[in-house]
Amino acid sequence: MASILRRLVGGVASPVELVAALVMAASYPLMLATALLPSTGGFAAAAVCSYLGDHFLHRRGSYVLVRFGKARLGLTIRFLIRQLLLILLLARSDWGGETVFYAAIVGLLAFYGLQAPHTALVMVLRRKRRLPITTRNIDLSTLPVPNGPPRWLTHRAVEKVLHTEVPLFLGLLAVAGTDEPDFGYAGIAATIALVLGYMLVLLPFFRLSKLPPDPDRTLEWFDEWLRAEQPTVALYFSGSKDSAYQANMWLETLEKLDEKAIVILRERAIMARLGTTTLPVVCVPSAVHLMQMDLSMLRVGLYPANVGKNLHLLRVPTMKHVFIGHGDSDKIASINPYAKAYDEVWTAGRAGRDRYALADVGVRDEDIVEVGRPQLAPIATGTGQPPAGRIPTILYAPTWEGWTDDPGNTSLLLAGENIIRRLLDSERPVRVLYKPHPFTGTRDRAAGVVHQRIVAMIEEAAARRAADPRWAAEAERTAQERARAQAALRELTAARPALTPAASWDDASVSRDAQTPLDQAPEEERRFREWNELYWRSQGWWEHRVITGPEPRLFDCFNESDALVSDISSVVSDWIASGKPYAVTDSAGLGEDEFKRQNTAVRAAVILSNDAAQLGGLLDAVHQPAADALATARAELKDYLLGPDQPPSQERFGAAVRALAARATARNRAQGEAGADDAPAAVPAP
Repeated sequence: MASILRRLVGGVASPVELVAALVMAASYPLMLATALLPSTGGFAAAAVCSYLGDHFLHRRGSYVLVRFGKARLGLTIRFLIRQLLLILLLARSDWGGETVFYAAIVGLLAFYGLQAPHTALVMVLRRKRRLPITTRNIDLSTLPVPNGPPRWLTHRAVEKVLHTEVPLFLGLLAVAGTDEPDFGYAGIAATIALVLGYMLVLLPFFRLSKLPPDPDRTLEWFDEWLRAEQPTVALYFSGSKDSAYQANMWLETLEKLDEKAIVILRERAIMARLGTTTLPVVCVPSAVHLMQMDLSMLRVGLYPANVGKNLHLLRVPTMKHVFIGHGDSDKIASINPYAKAYDEVWTAGRAGRDRYALADVGVRDEDIVEVGRPQLAPIATGTGQPPAGRIPTILYAPTWEGWTDDPGNTSLLLAGENIIRRLLDSERPVRVLYKPHPFTGTRDRAAGVVHQRIVAMIEEAAARRAADPRWAAEAERTAQERARAQAALRELTAARPALTPAASWDDASVSRDAQTPLDQAPEEERRFREWNELYWRSQGWWEHRVITGPEPRLFDCFNESDALVSDISSVVSDWIASGKPYAVTDSAGLGEDEFKRQNTAVRAAVILSNDAAQLGGLLDAVHQPAADALATARAELKDYLLGPDQPPSQERFGAAVRALAARATARNRAQGEAGADDAPAAVPAP
């Protein structure tokens, strides 16, 4: 059974979740065996294990449960099997012909019969509570949005209503153990009463006074809000919840604009992942609703990603449309022919302009504007030399496998293990930080497998280093300081407000209450800086580390590292702002000269083949400053890739917005004058 479960949940369960899944799975054959014996005590113990395992996995939100569902062992089926085994226990305990036995069967039929109306009530209520738009930082006080039902009534409602079977289950179990049928009747009645009561408490929330306005009224109200507020710049984004970082990186830049800006999202899941901002935010899932909105006041649309849903805003002729991307790199995505759809394409520096010219995908040179990268301000510059008395820190940050099987997409598949092995086994000791792309393994399972092997290699090396006397003494010397930092980190982490769950954004009252105080973003940034400092202090400066999830952020890992190993992605271009040494893997095997010709960002890098044999050049640069032969080349490349330091990138970005808005205004004025001057001619009679 253990091997079957590993295949079922392998790669998606933590060790503790795997144990819980094993306990839950083992409880069912145990319930079967104890029902056949019969053994009421043994059956009860196995049932408790089943309940607890299920409850634990649900509380963790474990993906194991998704795998069980795909194997046709979903929540309802698990409850049903447990109840059928209870009926078997009653039959084997000589209750098969008794009235309570038949009452149990009828009670279970009624229990499942009531599931359908309960589920229907919850679904209809959720739908009625859902506005056609979801908002943040937009005052809905003039749009009457009453409070909805408490979240505990509608959140995980199926799971909760199924658990109303507990009185029935306990009552029938008591019948088998005590020979007293009244326990069974009482349990059956209590369960049916609980299900009916659950439905009854939902009914008051269907009153008109408890429901938000209908979709047409809401959309009309939002059009009025747009006309009153007159935003002129829109950040438009569509994508999966894991891609929210692509929009988040632009929020602060837009907040600093002189123009009024609004964020337009297309998926509610993004709302839960969107960073703290004082900008007004609206999510419009329906293409029809978006295309019917009055967006005539907008002058500039900014697009961080090339996705099909961009078309729904690109169709607005009264504004100018700009692809701003979510990073500047030599990846194929940075020369996507889709970019022809925009009025302008904004790049960080001259390299982006030359990249489009070389690719010849139809983007005209006059439509490219160099605006720098305002997001790079947090990156500290350095020489790549560690503080005195410490070993260098090398960051390995590979990109994901991409949408194609091109071997140049990521270094992870062909070179990742070789890179990590050579770093870990280097005679000149280094600390390794490994931060993979959040999409790793989403398209190609092999990438996820390699990722897991790299994690295992790093954890094993960390354990060896911890046992090495050379590092054990330092660990003992700094133990108290690290313990204090760890305690403070736990306290600060626990004090963080929880994210609003994605599903909650379906309710109108969440939009009504989603107002960000002006001082919230600076306070959150201050708390995060404190958290980040504690995170690094809580570890030894010699300890290898695997870093997944959104925090520490990539730029924080940059500032902690003395050198980078990566592949063709915006990670490399952003790293160049630090001025520190870096290496890039030629996973496609183009050869150093051709690789540098095709990829601007690697021209000041140590070029690695898939066996990573050239890593010694990078280690020389961080261990011996005089051996860093590429320092001058990196400084020159920084200006070429990211643009000059003066004027600041934020100023250049703002100037580009103003210039394009002026173009849109001039176009609209010309169209209006042309419409006034050119009266439609009469159609001649045939």
